[in-house]
Amino acid sequence: MTSLPDLSVHYLPQFVAEHDFVGGTVVVIDLLRASTTICHALAAGAREVTPFVEVDDLLRAADGRDRAGLLLGGERGGELIEGFDLGNSPRDYTPEVVFGKQILFTTSNGTRALHHARLAAKVAVGCLANLSALTESLSHDVDVHLLCAGTNGHVSREDILAAGAIAYELTNNDRPARRLNDAAESARGEWQELLTTARSADRTADEQLAVELRDTPHGKTLIKLGFETDLALCARRDAAALAPIYDPRSGRITAV
Repeated sequence: MTSLPDLSVHYLPQFVAEHDFVGGTVVVIDLLRASTTICHALAAGAREVTPFVEVDDLLRAADGRDRAGLLLGGERGGELIEGFDLGNSPRDYTPEVVFGKQILFTTSNGTRALHHARLAAKVAVGCLANLSALTESLSHDVDVHLLCAGTNGHVSREDILAAGAIAYELTNNDRPARRLNDAAESARGEWQELLTTARSADRTADEQLAVELRDTPHGKTLIKLGFETDLALCARRDAAALAPIYDPRSGRITAV
């Protein structure tokens, strides 16, 4: 008897060992905002995004480089890093700014989660912005892990909802059946509950998610920092028709 392909959700990187990803596919999810920003940057024509865990590592990589084709992007504490060209707001990564450029990128949570997934056979970047393209690219992958980045070591509801949306799409629309772990079942259930709430409130799922993001701890932080408009942007499904893939050997994320 053939076993079903696995679909697992992990609420934080520290909840799963790096070697558990060997041979599988990992989707790194940092809805607010690294995953969304990466998708928007590549959809806007950025040549590639190179993630770094530490600011100093990024600065060393940039040292001596011709800055004409290079941008430094990212955040610490949600805000622009001193000396960087761009922060972590997806609305700043427009074609006028990033087209044809390489972006060296570091964030508090998302780029760390990417590094944690480096032993996997395939590492993708996932969010709501690339929901359809991502789930289509995962349709035939056997062992799929949805890795939530969290916020400063704490579980983030926004990442769980995004993981739930991906799990929901991967187990619907006549796709092959999958065996879900408990966290995947729970995340999918939370997304289904959001869809039900949206219908009862006569909202789209995007609108309902934007409302709920305002009540998350990180959503409240972003509002205080002046990034309220990012919440609706991060809640918008299918704004980017691509599935970014991270190659740990080259250290680059490119669009597929």
